[in-house]
Amino acid sequence: MKTLRLILGDQLNSQHSWFQEPRADIVYAMMEVRQETDYVQHHIQKVIGFFAAMRVFAGSLEARGHTVFYLRLNDPENAHSFQENLHNICKREAITRFEYQEPDEYRLDQDLKRCAEHLSAELGMSCGVCNTEHFITSRTELAELFQGKKTYLLETFYRAMRRKHSILMDGSEPHTGQWNYDADNRKKLPRGQRVPAPLLFQHDVSEIAEMLQECGVQTIGRVSPTKFEWCVSREEALELLEYFASECLSQFGTYQDAMTLSSWSVFHARLSFAMNVKMLHPLEVVRRCVEEWQARHEEISYAQIEGFVRQIIGWREYMRGVYWAKMPDYAHLNALQHTAPLPEWYWTGETKMQCLHHAITQSLDHAYAHHIQRLMLTGNFALLLGAHPDAVDAWYLGIYIDAIEWVEITNTRGMSQFADGGIVGTKPYISSANYIDKMSDYCGTCAYDKSLRHGINAEGKKACPFNSLYWDFYARHEERFAKNPRVAVMYKTLNNMDEHERKRVLEQAAAYKRDVENL
Repeated sequence: MKTLRLILGDQLNSQHSWFQEPRADIVYAMMEVRQETDYVQHHIQKVIGFFAAMRVFAGSLEARGHTVFYLRLNDPENAHSFQENLHNICKREAITRFEYQEPDEYRLDQDLKRCAEHLSAELGMSCGVCNTEHFITSRTELAELFQGKKTYLLETFYRAMRRKHSILMDGSEPHTGQWNYDADNRKKLPRGQRVPAPLLFQHDVSEIAEMLQECGVQTIGRVSPTKFEWCVSREEALELLEYFASECLSQFGTYQDAMTLSSWSVFHARLSFAMNVKMLHPLEVVRRCVEEWQARHEEISYAQIEGFVRQIIGWREYMRGVYWAKMPDYAHLNALQHTAPLPEWYWTGETKMQCLHHAITQSLDHAYAHHIQRLMLTGNFALLLGAHPDAVDAWYLGIYIDAIEWVEITNTRGMSQFADGGIVGTKPYISSANYIDKMSDYCGTCAYDKSLRHGINAEGKKACPFNSLYWDFYARHEERFAKNPRVAVMYKTLNNMDEHERKRVLEQAAAYKRDVENL
């Protein structure tokens, strides 16, 4: 009797109960397949990061005495689908039972259910599925919490998680008596503020990069094959966690929304990739940082640690809960009926708008941008433009190393594009140049004038496209949003605008949309 257990590329959890003791009757399968490299066009660093981490994990299992069948992308025996590979391995090795951990993506969840049915029907095997032992909530926990509600309020969920896991709590009440310090976490980076250099690793991934090229895998972005900078092992992930706790946590909350030309990581942890492939558990990340705050509470204010905890046990788990509550229908929502394509410069960064040029170029260079760059720059512009949420989803899912559909699509289609009609966000997250200037140093060296809604200034600078597109968005969607109390003041401003001024603003927006590829 022999059991085959499948490990997916985002299931690199060395602490899982599967791996506590090696057994002669259990073998593990890991595979690099075109099914996964090709369902969307990924950043080359994303593909390399997954494959490199998978190979390290397989090696660590073997070193602990486990038996691992590992199929590389260029292996002649690789059929490039989970079902065919599993069928071949099970038949060749006389496997009698197949087991897998619950996938985090709906498409893979359905695919592996079909694989199990196939193995059972064709080879007479028994099959089983188990939990990944990673998340602090079940798939259905959020849906159960909000049963009967049309919208899912993050704050309600966040407080429930704090209570459930006794994090930053004094009994049943929050430490300090205040749950949320979001209002204190919105500061622009002051001129001269010291920002720690990001901790980068230097891996030689030339072999993987060459393999991808030889196999014809189409990718986006750039990579330095001899200096791959992301962590690819649990040990490195723990090192990155330690660096964040010691060097970045003390300023994280205050400047978590800040954007600057001088740093692509600012005070952010950049732990999302390590967590999303399960090298780190969310509670160990949170508890390590709470320990740091407790040890240095005179230096690290409470707002810093609360802002970080909210992102990990609040936002991250919340987004997963929404995903499993609303899929598969969620992937097709387009409440605003947007249909425009994304501009080609989303794949090159070649735009004269400084903020978008910087955020996209950074994404192409590092496969990373922090949440405000994603939400209020690239996402904001796509929403103002009226881009189809399918196109926006594909771009976000491809370009970021931490993008796995369960966390990407709810952030993109929901929070960023309001395509879900308000399940995640109670208002559209859009802004004019004013917010971008408030939170960054981008506007000072931009080719466009942040203060103009339309026209050209005395120096020959055209009006910032964000300004006219902002008012154009509200004008186009007045029927939907005019009675929304969170944006009512915007409609008061729009409706009080001089008729001639309003006409010029909307004409400017129309002109920019026609010529969007040249902005």
